[in-house]
Amino acid sequence: MKLTSFAFCLFLASASFAADNTLTEQEKKDGWLLLFDGQSTKGWMTTKEMPLPDKHVQDGSFNPHPCEYMLTSEKAWENYKLSLDFKISPKCNSGIFVRTFPLTPRPGKDVGFNGIEIAVDDTKTAGFHDTGAIYDLVKPTKNAMKPVGEWNHMVITSDRNILAVKLNGETVSRMNLDEWPDPNKRADGTAHKFDVAYKTHPRKGYIGLQDHGSDCWYKNIKLLPLK
Repeated sequence: MKLTSFAFCLFLASASFAADNTLTEQEKKDGWLLLFDGQSTKGWMTTKEMPLPDKHVQDGSFNPHPCEYMLTSEKAWENYKLSLDFKISPKCNSGIFVRTFPLTPRPGKDVGFNGIEIAVDDTKTAGFHDTGAIYDLVKPTKNAMKPVGEWNHMVITSDRNILAVKLNGETVSRMNLDEWPDPNKRADGTAHKFDVAYKTHPRKGYIGLQDHGSDCWYKNIKLLPLK
C-alpha cells in the first residue's frame, strides 16, 4: 500500500520526534538514556542521597525549587552528552551541575564547590555568571537564551578533559580542563572564586539541578554515554 504525501510526512515526523520526556526510535538506537520520565522523580535524589517529594514534578517538568541547593542524579556519570530543555521564571537563578563528586561538602563550602556549574539565569549579558557560562570560569560567547517563559535547548558535553556548552544550537562556551592546573586561577591567569585545580578535578560525578531561590523547569533530560 502506498502512502499519500501527507501520510508520509506524518510518518517521518513520528520517526524523528518524540513526545516530551520520551526517546525517539533513533535516539534509542544511538544509545541515549532518558533521565527524567516526566511523571516521577525516579533516578534522582537529594545531595544527602534521600528520596525526593513529588512536588518537584510539575506539568511534565522537573523543578528543583525549593530544595537544599540542588537535586542530583542517583548515578555518577563519566564521558557523556547531556541534552535537556529548560524554562526560567523572572529573576531566575539556577544552574546545571556536572562532575559533582563527592556529594559531601567540604567544611565551610557548599556542595557546588565539588562540581562544575553551567549557569542558568535571567540576564541579558554574557559574563561569567550568565546563562551558558561555565560559572565563574568561562564566559559564553553570547547570551543565546530565549525570553523568560520560553523553552530553551541545551547540550552539555563532558568528555574527559573537555567541557562544552551548546545553547539553542550555538556553541557558547568551552573549557579544556588540562589548561587549568592552579586553584583560584583561570587558564589566562585571572582569578576566580574556586579553590580547585580543575586539571585534577574528578572526571566522573553526579549531574545536578540547582535551586538558588527561584523556579526553573527542566524536561527532556537525556544522556548519551561516550566511549
